[in-house]
Amino acid sequence: MKKKSYWFISIGVILLIVAGIAGFNVWNKDKKQEQTSELIEKSPKSVVADFKNVIDISANPTENIYGNYDTNRFNNFSDLGAWHGYYLPDGNSPSLLGGFAGPVILAEEYPANLANTFDKIEITNADTKTRYDLSKASTDFAYYPGKLVQTYELDDLTLKLDLIFASNRTALIKTEITNKTEKPLRLSLSWQGTLLNKLDDGSNQIDLKQTLASTDNGVQVNFPNIRETWAFFSTTQAKYSIHHDMPVTNDLKQNTYTSKAKSPVTIAPNKDFATYAVESYTFTDQELQKEKANWDTYIADQDTLFQDNTKRWQGYLDKTFADKKNQNHPEYKNAAVKTIETLTTNWRSPAGAIKHDGIVPSMSYKWFIGLWSWDSWKEAVATVNFNPELAKNSVRALFDYQIQKDDSLIPQDSGAIIDAIFYNKTPERGGDGGNWNERNSKPPLSAWAVWNIYEKTKDKDFLKEMYPKLVAYHNWWYTNRDHNKNGIAEYGSMISDANWKKDANDKNIKDKNGNYELNDEAIIEAAAWESGMDNAVRFDKDGIGKDDAGVLVLENKDSNSKVIGYSINQESVDLNAYLYAEKGFLVSMAEVLGKKDDASKYKKEAEKVQAYIEKNMYDKKTGFYYDLQINDNSTKTKLLVNRGKGTEGWIPLWANLSDADKAASVRENMLSPNKFNTHMPFPTASKDNPQFSATEYWRGPVWLDQALFGVEALQNYDYKADATFLSKNLFNHADGLMGNGPIHENYDPLTGDGLSTKNFSWSSAAYYLMYQNTIVGDRTTSQTGIER
Repeated sequence: MKKKSYWFISIGVILLIVAGIAGFNVWNKDKKQEQTSELIEKSPKSVVADFKNVIDISANPTENIYGNYDTNRFNNFSDLGAWHGYYLPDGNSPSLLGGFAGPVILAEEYPANLANTFDKIEITNADTKTRYDLSKASTDFAYYPGKLVQTYELDDLTLKLDLIFASNRTALIKTEITNKTEKPLRLSLSWQGTLLNKLDDGSNQIDLKQTLASTDNGVQVNFPNIRETWAFFSTTQAKYSIHHDMPVTNDLKQNTYTSKAKSPVTIAPNKDFATYAVESYTFTDQELQKEKANWDTYIADQDTLFQDNTKRWQGYLDKTFADKKNQNHPEYKNAAVKTIETLTTNWRSPAGAIKHDGIVPSMSYKWFIGLWSWDSWKEAVATVNFNPELAKNSVRALFDYQIQKDDSLIPQDSGAIIDAIFYNKTPERGGDGGNWNERNSKPPLSAWAVWNIYEKTKDKDFLKEMYPKLVAYHNWWYTNRDHNKNGIAEYGSMISDANWKKDANDKNIKDKNGNYELNDEAIIEAAAWESGMDNAVRFDKDGIGKDDAGVLVLENKDSNSKVIGYSINQESVDLNAYLYAEKGFLVSMAEVLGKKDDASKYKKEAEKVQAYIEKNMYDKKTGFYYDLQINDNSTKTKLLVNRGKGTEGWIPLWANLSDADKAASVRENMLSPNKFNTHMPFPTASKDNPQFSATEYWRGPVWLDQALFGVEALQNYDYKADATFLSKNLFNHADGLMGNGPIHENYDPLTGDGLSTKNFSWSSAAYYLMYQNTIVGDRTTSQTGIER
């Protein structure tokens, strides 16, 4: 009995020791977490001054603005929706010192450099007549969020130039000179600029025929009437104006001006002197008069304007870094700020036919100075996190041109949102532009944008405003893009003059019955544009392999057998997953707005779409989703496994419609290094697709919107670790992203090299959301109105 009791006592002691150790470990773990939380709470706040030159915007601009891919050779800064921007001077170009390089202007739809530097200061000692040589100064050039700063240190003085935007048409420049000597400095000040007056767009050189004129306290650039449809637009009302806060005399010589202060300034020893100027780029007389009336106010209120600018940008940062866990990921903060800077530089205010503020795909690219619908939805979902009003207006800008029942051109498309709008409408709409496009729509992601805006702002009025418009757009897909009326849609084309065959004189060709002959290739092109994935493998006209009929055109007709549009013979899995998600967002909106019948209706419709996709668009053998080929009479379908895997295959997971087993199989494909888990993950065509091309637009390059949907797809099914791992690879493997390079349109999945244009908005939006919601947080933007 004694031995047994000793044994029990020994066991008891051991258990007490183990419990004590375990208890200590739990206490120690809690203590460490508490200490970590305290450290995070005490971590210094991220401020504007922390983010210097996260994008390199140094430049020596010339009339030859474009480098590769019709893209501006240099990156620039803009703000508040202005239609012009600036660079920092290239430190290797002494002729630029003393001014901000550029400006780059947007000639309604095309970028051009107005000058290589404009209003460059020259400082002369009024007593010794010696000009201060800024090339001998110690210099510092900085691009901070929302502000450009140049500093020149000379023996006698410090020169500091600060530039912000005061409005959506005007920049404000502060010139501050500090006397470093023990004697008064008497200085003569002058400003000089030379117009480039030419645009070399790579194919031809255009004489811009701009002229200079003297104005009160400054100069004005006058523009001629130029309507070079593919290169440059201006009217005689367009002006670029410079206004100083002191009287100046002007000396104008052809393309060059010098504005000289009428009197020298005297700066006491160790004191400062500041002078201000505004620079406005306006399109109309009305805009000019509005800005002109504000110039003196901008200058008088300069202290407030500079403070407000810092406060606004600090607000962007505060909202972005509000989650204290961001302190655990400091290496990604510069990239996050870069996304905000890119989106804000691409912000355009109302002008021409554009009625609301919006974000263009890239201010740097010749063909991207307009607003595209699905671009705008993506940008809005990110931008609402730091600039809610811009997000709302980005949505409104496209809905301003939602097709109405009494539309003069395409009333049969009532409810549709067209592809892209620009400063100038098409000739058919009374304009003279060539970029406005209403041949097709874009994937239905507007409800996604509106709901995510509502979730951040709780602006019920905005929800009420947008809901009926979203319903009309949602319905349009089923009236005009559902060929066999089975509740499953296809991509296609509106009725458009671009759809007809043309003769050598670009005239429409008629058949023997006097009807225009249909150009199938043009409609297939529009359908691929409507998908957003312009040249994706799945839209190859000839198809791939056995029993693939290729891409064919189907006529969609109304109840009176009148053609109202066209579909291609594919029920695309991404389109219908987007529409399923849209039903989920509409359910959420309807519930907020008290529309119970609508909510029930969309839930029932969603059940049908989900069942169809799960039954007909998933291949069990390969564990992936594909488009479904249909024919004109719906008697036979073919799952297009033969065309290989693409990013469309994980959209059902993003839409929250897949069952868990199918999602697990899709995940396996996404994580396979031979498929989608490449050096930079999520190529648009799987690496093992025979048609894969790492650098060919939508046939292999990584597009960040599709990558975002892939990341969120994984998160939706509780694969958070995978989502985080792949997100970090998207950041760390993209060339220049973690340094001072620009954000590109797409990337080579095998090398991470940036492709196509740069300073791209939706890539920035996707990176912003991945930073906030995946690397730092754990949420998605997907629909939750319909439960799986």
